[in-house]
Order: sequence, then C-alpha cells, then structure tokens
Amino acid sequence: MNVGEICSREVIVMDSGESLHQAVGLMRENHVGDVVITASGTGKPVPVGILTDRDILIEVVAKDVPLDSLGVADVMSSDLLTVTETQTEAEALAAMRHKGVRRAPVVDAGGALVGIVSVDDVIEVLSEQLGNIAALIGREQQQERERRVV
Repeated sequence: MNVGEICSREVIVMDSGESLHQAVGLMRENHVGDVVITASGTGKPVPVGILTDRDILIEVVAKDVPLDSLGVADVMSSDLLTVTETQTEAEALAAMRHKGVRRAPVVDAGGALVGIVSVDDVIEVLSEQLGNIAALIGREQQQERERRVV
C-alpha cells in the first residue's frame, strides 16, 4: 500500500508570514496538531515547513514567550521531511523514524503538497493487517478441525 492511499488529503496550510496566534487558532478550529507551511510560487502549494502543537509547547509555552510576539517562521520546523505519495507506508515509516517525526507532508512527483501522513495513519493500516492475519489463523484452525471430524 502506498502513502497516497493512507494519507489525509485535508491539510491545514498557511504562509510563513502569518502569526503564531493565527496558527494556534487554525489548529484549534480544525482539531489538528499541525499546520503545514507552504510557498506557492508555482501556483501549487509546496511545503517549506511544519508547525506542530509540540513545537509550540516546547519552544513557546515552556519558555514563557508571548504568542503574539512570534510568527510562524520563528517556531516552525524548516528541516522538513516530505514523503512522496508513491512511497510505501513502510518506506515512509522508516524515513519518519530516522528523522524522529510523527508527521510528514506528502508531495506529488512535482513536489506539490497533496496530503499529510502520520504515525497514526500507519498504525491504523498495520492494525488492520494484523487483524486480517489473526482472522486467517482462526479460519485455518477452524478448517483443520472440520477436516478432522470426517
């Protein structure tokens, strides 16, 4: 299964020139833990950074910095990991593990933003696959019992 099949296509985006206060409001309004920061010089949004609720907590709240004094660019992670929509979930998970991030913007072949994938998305797929394996084992055991009766 590829990342394009499991990622969320609804991504909250904003420009790096926006205020941190606006970003927090967007995150709360949309019930998300991140905002992808984009540049759109080509007309298509290209991810250039990501701002997470953890970034805000660690870099702003824990240091008692007033929200209104900062912009998104001051806090966002610009050393951004992106994954392509054609990568497998295993490849994406390996890249996320290597980078130490729980979310990654998903881009198309041209680098334009098409979604976001999170560890939760991968866990959901893996748990479904494990459930199928468990069901297969149970079915196999049932068939074996039925064959022994005859």
